[in-house]
Amino acid sequence: MIQIGYCGYAYHTNGYFATHKNGYDSYLFRLQTEGVSQAVIKDKKIHLEKGDIIFVAPGEYYQLQIEGGQASGDYHIFFSGEWVDQWWNRFNKPTTIKIDLTDKIVSLWRYLIAEKRRPLSDKNDELMGYLFRSLCLLIERAIKDQAAHCRPFVVTKMMRYIEENATTGFTVDDVANHAMLSVSRSVHLFKQYTNKTIIEYAQEIRLAAAIDQMKYTNMTLEHIAENCGFGAYPYFHRVFKKVYGVSPGIYRKTS
Repeated sequence: MIQIGYCGYAYHTNGYFATHKNGYDSYLFRLQTEGVSQAVIKDKKIHLEKGDIIFVAPGEYYQLQIEGGQASGDYHIFFSGEWVDQWWNRFNKPTTIKIDLTDKIVSLWRYLIAEKRRPLSDKNDELMGYLFRSLCLLIERAIKDQAAHCRPFVVTKMMRYIEENATTGFTVDDVANHAMLSVSRSVHLFKQYTNKTIIEYAQEIRLAAAIDQMKYTNMTLEHIAENCGFGAYPYFHRVFKKVYGVSPGIYRKTS
């Protein structure tokens, strides 16, 4: 069972200060969406900027401060329950991580807020539970991904953009703009931390999508090539054979 307490969005322009010496009775996620703020969790001071999520367990000392005259926006959710206890304790969590605000995490958070605001007669607790579990598992992936690869957040941000747009088309300039870096800096960082070029990573995503469509649909190879972002079939054929050693047609017949 999962109990979701207060779930919402706050925007401050006139400052804010709160101290909870004995913490809350429930867990807390807080995501900074605009401006900056300062938090203290246990004895650790944290400067929070756009995209930072903090994690507060029940009973932990927690303080939040927003300077007067400084705008600050955040999503927050209080929660508890047996499933939450098990999830929280099964791996070590940092005090804070950074995410891309275009990420699915934000979409789920907004969905949860909307569901929480529904009248009691129209509220779907089962749906809320699954949405919340999905939010936790996506946050867990973000934590483990950053811990395992030790790469700058901006590289992960570029990877997520490529994954979202590989089959619909993008340019290296688009990736650089999304990361708010120059093209040369984006290309260098991506190669340094992934050992792949931006285009190589996009081709990997496209090929995986193409194989799924070859296995589970009756679409023509020409249609699959276009649908997965390769454009013309000859280019798809060339890339596919270079990676898998056979043509897409032969692969489809023998898989």
